[in-house]
Amino acid sequence: MPDPRIAALQAALAATPGLAAPPQAPPPARAAVALLVRPAPDDLELLLIRRAEREGDPWSGHMALPGGRADPRDADAAATAVRETREEVGIDLDAHGRLLGVLDEVAPRSGAPRIAVTPFVFAVEPGVEPVPNHEVQAAVWIPVGELSDPGTTVEYLHELAGGATLRFPAYGTRGYVIWGLTHRILTRFLELHAQAAGG
Repeated sequence: MPDPRIAALQAALAATPGLAAPPQAPPPARAAVALLVRPAPDDLELLLIRRAEREGDPWSGHMALPGGRADPRDADAAATAVRETREEVGIDLDAHGRLLGVLDEVAPRSGAPRIAVTPFVFAVEPGVEPVPNHEVQAAVWIPVGELSDPGTTVEYLHELAGGATLRFPAYGTRGYVIWGLTHRILTRFLELHAQAAGG
């Protein structure tokens, strides 16, 4: 994949390896997600999914990245991201992707299940398209520049079961609101992308 934007992004990721999470009790579960980057003529695009609404899923209906919980048969966290991406959006990263690097591990901050999530950045070819499964309500490619626009910065109000409301920073674009873990992962990615682009 000769695109110079992808090469610059890979160099920025290599210069800033994923950081270990702060010392804490080990989480009961681990997961991994794939942040897919696709070259387009005017920009790089990121694949985001809207999770299907399911009872019992703490992230039901949320905007997210393809991914999920580790399976004992997965060789490592990257294998989890590859497997989950293939299952959720039908993209085979072993055949059509290139691992560019890893971002900082993240964990939920409020009320959600305790889990450690490792985000991996993959480049895919321009023609790659998602084929969502039953776990995914929608899959959309969003240009990096669109997410980087200050106009997408919004606030998300999250209502807790007891009636209290928490405020979270978020991105709002195309009728979608991206908050929580996905917002934190994308924010770190956008910082690295700006660095790679010399901004």
